[in-house]
Amino acid sequence: MSITAQALSYIRGISPYVPGKPITALAREMGLPVEQIVKLASNENPLGMSPQARAAVERAIAGIERYPDQFELIAALAERLGVAQNQVVIGNGSNDVLDLAARVFLAPGRSSVFSQHAFAVYPLATLSTGAACIVAPALDYGHDLAAMQAAIRPDTRVVWIANPNNPTGNFLPYAEIRAFMRAVPADVAVVLDEAYNEYLPSADRADTVAWIAEFPNLIVTRTFSKIYGLAGLRVGFAVAAPEVADLLNRVRQPFNVNNLAIAAACAALDDHAFVAESYALNARGMEQIVAGLRRLGLEYIPSHGNFVTFAVSDGAAMNLKLLKQGVIVRPIGGYGLPNHLRVTIGLEAENARFLAALEQSLQ
Repeated sequence: MSITAQALSYIRGISPYVPGKPITALAREMGLPVEQIVKLASNENPLGMSPQARAAVERAIAGIERYPDQFELIAALAERLGVAQNQVVIGNGSNDVLDLAARVFLAPGRSSVFSQHAFAVYPLATLSTGAACIVAPALDYGHDLAAMQAAIRPDTRVVWIANPNNPTGNFLPYAEIRAFMRAVPADVAVVLDEAYNEYLPSADRADTVAWIAEFPNLIVTRTFSKIYGLAGLRVGFAVAAPEVADLLNRVRQPFNVNNLAIAAACAALDDHAFVAESYALNARGMEQIVAGLRRLGLEYIPSHGNFVTFAVSDGAAMNLKLLKQGVIVRPIGGYGLPNHLRVTIGLEAENARFLAALEQSLQ
């Protein structure tokens, strides 16, 4: 018998996560010069990393031989968010803390609920524990909280909510999420994934972290990969009730976030000018992309993140046409949207390059 046959059946049944295609991979496949390729596939910040974060990384290299100490970042986040330090859990990207929540609360014989067209890590994290996935039907490509509430079973232990949602960009008014929290059984953990929170207008935001005092089953997750531009360093965090954070830390790898990432995240938190510039750039780029899609007569899903999902006749075929022109976007057939593509908001010139390639591909 093969050694792979000894692996748990629910592990063998998982389809691996497929990330956005790297620039270097496309260069190899198509024989294109790297400098002629535009990547708008992975919702990265086109401005790169915060200048203050870059300087912090350069300083931190001097102590790279030492194991990481998360204290400074935890303290900074706790102060910024108005919580106790024992409520903050640091992760190797927010994907890491999502996985920690699954490991704490899910197992064979249990289930989790998430929306159709929601982030691919939710089923991956669930299946890796042997738990069952319950997929609630989407409403206009976004979360239908009533359907999600109805889908909760006696064995459900986690509900995943992304706000804004990836890959569709839908946004749920926070009053609706708060009402949902009141209706969810207290023994079901609700993971509120706010990876794109900083791209929301201030009027749309809510202090969801403050809700944890009222709803100790709420876990809020965020990341430094998006507006802060630290996707390659992998650092995110969760905020939870102290007793829940304690459980997450019990299964967390001791040194899951490296020294450079910690230093960069601490500095990025204080680089308010960079965050404001990134927000403004995204707003302008969103207008540019949406105007272009309208001009080309393509339907799109109104987005509250740093990306737009739009409809074409055949997502895979259109993606290939764009790749041949050196433009990388994200096919999302794996999210149940085979006739859609997702494009990240880039620099003005990158957005223009995408729209020109799209127009040519439509002819």
